[in-house]
Amino acid sequence: MSDSDKHAEQQGGGDAQARLRIGQLVHHKLLDYRAVIMAIDATFQSTNNWYETMAPSQPPKDEPWYHVLVHDVAQSDYVAECDLEPDLTGEPINHPSLERIFQELRDGIYRLRQRSN
Repeated sequence: MSDSDKHAEQQGGGDAQARLRIGQLVHHKLLDYRAVIMAIDATFQSTNNWYETMAPSQPPKDEPWYHVLVHDVAQSDYVAECDLEPDLTGEPINHPSLERIFQELRDGIYRLRQRSN
C-alpha cells in the first residue's frame, strides 16, 4: 500500500470542523497548483522540523491540514486549510495514485474507491 493509500484509509471522512472534504478539488493559493484532497487531519500532525522548513508562512497548526494529490506531478503535499480554496474548474486531476484512491469525478468531487477486504 502506498503512502497516499495509507493516508486516505487512516483519515476516513476527516474532521467535522474542516471546511473542505475528501475528494474535493482545491487550488493552493500561494503555490498556484490544483489538487484533490485525499485525507484530513484536524490539526497539524507532522514534525516541527518539517513545519519550519516546508511551511515558511507559518500557517496555524491548530486548524485542519490536508493531504493532497498534486495535479500533473507524482507527489502529494500537506497543506494548511488557510492556503487552500475550492477549485471551481471541475477539471480532473492527473496523478498516478488517483485511481487507487478514488473512483469517478462527479459534480466536482472524487468518490473514494471502496476498499475490498
